[in-house]
Amino acid sequence: MATVRLAEQTGGPVCAYLPIGSEPGSAAGLDALRAAGHEVLLPVVPAVAGPLDWARYEGRGSLADGPLGLREPTGERQGVMAITKARLVLIPALAVDRRGVRLGRGGGYYDRTLPLARAGVVLAAILHDDELVDELPAEPHDVRVSAVVRPATGVTLLGNAR
Repeated sequence: MATVRLAEQTGGPVCAYLPIGSEPGSAAGLDALRAAGHEVLLPVVPAVAGPLDWARYEGRGSLADGPLGLREPTGERQGVMAITKARLVLIPALAVDRRGVRLGRGGGYYDRTLPLARAGVVLAAILHDDELVDELPAEPHDVRVSAVVRPATGVTLLGNAR
């Protein structure tokens, strides 16, 4: 599994997400990260729009329904700064361009969260195979991802290390 191999290279905790609808990724992928010895943190949507909070993923039985159709961990909240512990951040996206510009769902939660990640962390968007595109419009506040992970091709580094 490409995300587990990427996590082996980066080490440390992994901030990830549990996909909803047709988003790529899976609970099995999160379980594989845990089985490989990684602490996995999942996002918790705050009551007031702002950066995402985080909580430890302890397995599928430790999830509850949250806002926006998400399943969230029921454990102790780690706070918005928990992302600073991560060595790898796995991010949902609708598309990413070859410069690392990411198109999200438009809620702005990751736009407010990703600037908190520390320098050197790998920001990897999980995509379907056809969602790496040549160019997307960019805004000044966009934090560019440094890699994409796709089912057929695995990890593609984009050269945008933080």
